Amino acid sequence: MSLPKLHVAVLMGGWSNERPVSLMSGEGVAKALEERGHTVTRIDMGRDVALKLSEAKPDVVFNALHGTPGEDGTVQGMMDLMGLTYTHSGLVTSVIAIDKELTKQALVPHGIPMPGGQIVASAELFEKDPLERPYVLKPVNEGSSVGVAIVTAEGNYGNPIARDAKGPWQEFKELLAEPYIRGRELTTAVLGDRTLMVTELKPKSGFYDFDAKYTDGLTEHVCPAEIPDEITRACLDIALRCHQLLGCKGCSRTDFRWDDERGVEGLFVLETNTQPGMTPLSLVPEQARHLGISYGELVEMIIAEAIADKGADQGGRS
Repeated sequence: MSLPKLHVAVLMGGWSNERPVSLMSGEGVAKALEERGHTVTRIDMGRDVALKLSEAKPDVVFNALHGTPGEDGTVQGMMDLMGLTYTHSGLVTSVIAIDKELTKQALVPHGIPMPGGQIVASAELFEKDPLERPYVLKPVNEGSSVGVAIVTAEGNYGNPIARDAKGPWQEFKELLAEPYIRGRELTTAVLGDRTLMVTELKPKSGFYDFDAKYTDGLTEHVCPAEIPDEITRACLDIALRCHQLLGCKGCSRTDFRWDDERGVEGLFVLETNTQPGMTPLSLVPEQARHLGISYGELVEMIIAEAIADKGADQGGRS
C-alpha cells in the first residue's frame, strides 16, 4: 500500500491520566511517518490546540490522544468544525465508546455479551456494597484500566470500603460497579473492516491494570492466544460487530474477559477502545506485525481510511 507524501499533524499528549502513553504513541507514529517520507508536525495538545492546527494546515491529523478530551468527542467536534481530516472515530462514536454505560446501551440490545452492573455514587460505597463481592469498580469514562479496583470477599479495601482506602472512589464522584468475572483477559483488534487476531494477556501479578499494560515485563502477551477455535471465532466476530455497531473508524480494540470454565457462554466484552495505543508494548501493532503488517504500514492504513472517509459529510460522521 502506498500513500502520496502528506503533511500529517500528530496530535498527542494532552492532560488526561493517559498523557505519558499518548506521548509514546504519538512519537512512534511521527517517526514512522517521517521514515516513510511524510512531513510531520508534532502537536502536544494544550488549550491552544485549535490555533496550532490552524497554523499547521495539515493534510490529515493523526489523533494519538488517549482519554479525555482527545477520545471522548471533544477534540473530534472541534476538528469537524475546522473541516479537518482526522484518523480514528468521529464525534458520536467517541462520545458513546468512552462511556462504559452508554456503550452497554448501544451494544447489549444487539446481543453483545457484557457484564451487568450499575452506576453508584462513590460516597455510597462507604455505607454498603452495591453488588455481592467480588465485584469491580471502574470510572465510567476512562480507558487503559485507569482507576479500576477489584473488591474481594476478603475485604481488601475494608468491609464496607474504608473512606481512607486508596482507590478510584477518592478521585471520581461516580463509578461503574460490575460483577467480577473470573478467568482470562483477551483482546481483539479491528482495522478498517477486518479483524486481526486474539491476544491473551497474562499479568505476572495482580490484574491487567495501567501499570501492567505499559511497563515492560509485567505482562506476557500470548499472540495468537492459545484458546479453543470457537472462542477465537467468537472474539473475532464480536469485536467486528462492536466496531460496526459503534461506527468505529480506523482501528479499534475490543477487550474481553473469558471464564474458561463456561465455554463461549463465559465470554464477555468489557469495552471497545476507539483509539488504541501505538506504543512499543501496544497490542494493535503487535497483532498487525504477526500478520505481516509493519508498524509504518499500519499507520498509513489508518490514515488512508481517514482520507477515504473525507468524501462523507464530516458533520454527520459517526
